[in-house]
Amino acid sequence: MARRRVDPYWDFYINTPPADPANLLRDALRNAPEGHVFPTKADLHTPEVTTTHVKEMARYLGADLVGVTRLADDDTGHPFAIVCAVRADDDPRQARGIGGQIPVQNGLFVTFVLSAWIRELGFRATAAPSLDGTRLDGDWLAAAAELGTLDRTGKLLTAEFGTRVHIADVIRTDLPLAPA
Repeated sequence: MARRRVDPYWDFYINTPPADPANLLRDALRNAPEGHVFPTKADLHTPEVTTTHVKEMARYLGADLVGVTRLADDDTGHPFAIVCAVRADDDPRQARGIGGQIPVQNGLFVTFVLSAWIRELGFRATAAPSLDGTRLDGDWLAAAAELGTLDRTGKLLTAEFGTRVHIADVIRTDLPLAPA
């Protein structure tokens, strides 16, 4: 913490938005086309084993926490949500500079590649910041996926990182998984 007070560039780096938002990886990934679902579904193990594989892939890609929960309210036929979280030193909702947006970019990379991998297995996968503006936002789904609990303000509180975590875009999928 003492380093932040001494470093004159810290506040600028963390809190000042970049001059050209078009150069942000965040927008490029969110606006990229999803790609097609492979026409032949892969032969999978049990949902429990498939869930383990999905979690291992997400961690390999850079997620610090990964959980799966069932979606009861999804009207598009996606019965499961995969929730990935990355450690965030600064809350991206408050730190608009590139320093605060690094966790957002890291989370988007994880969900973009993980969604593409699921589609290559022959299953649908769509990543979105929240589920159609409903109460099923990232923090609520992360708590449902047992990544932590919600504090009194509705923010995810984890055992590993406290509230210093960013919930990446939620992946809705029809890949047969086991909530865990």
